[in-house]
Amino acid sequence: MMTGDLKLDEPYVGLKFESEEEAKDFYVEYSKRLGFVVRMMQRRRSGIDGRTLARRLGCNKQGFGPNNQRSSSSSSSSREGCKATILVKMEKSGKWVVTRFIKEHNHSLQFIGSSSFNSFADKERKIKELTEEIECQDRLCDVYRDRLVSFIDNVEHYTEELSLKVRDIVENVKKLECQIQTRA
Repeated sequence: MMTGDLKLDEPYVGLKFESEEEAKDFYVEYSKRLGFVVRMMQRRRSGIDGRTLARRLGCNKQGFGPNNQRSSSSSSSSREGCKATILVKMEKSGKWVVTRFIKEHNHSLQFIGSSSFNSFADKERKIKELTEEIECQDRLCDVYRDRLVSFIDNVEHYTEELSLKVRDIVENVKKLECQIQTRA
């Protein structure tokens, strides 16, 4: 449980927890009340024994996807550069403390009553995004396929032309040799 007598509605720098898991659960519950989905982000581990020393959690719209580098095009990425995040670190006492909290989101929040519905909606959204990405890649494949077929057609055409020219040259050389031999 959180250290202290009051159960707070919102994280703040200095808020303490008994464990990393408790801090994570608190932030996930907080995210459900506000209407965003938590994404597990960085984890810092001890080089000595591998224990987790710090954990960063944030909004799943944090950062930018590979196809959405701050572009305003209709990309399939759901990331919008949101800065909302929480960083918890383990103190020497073993307690976990919030050392950074950014509350503000740069996108609208949606209240969804049940977490299973939220998960279903996220899966549906992800399926839609991936389907759009596949369609985009299919269109690119069609363009590349057309270019490749055109290139191959050009190579075949020029190969035929070159073959005819080489044949003409060989015939002309033979004629020339015949003319030289008849003169000699």
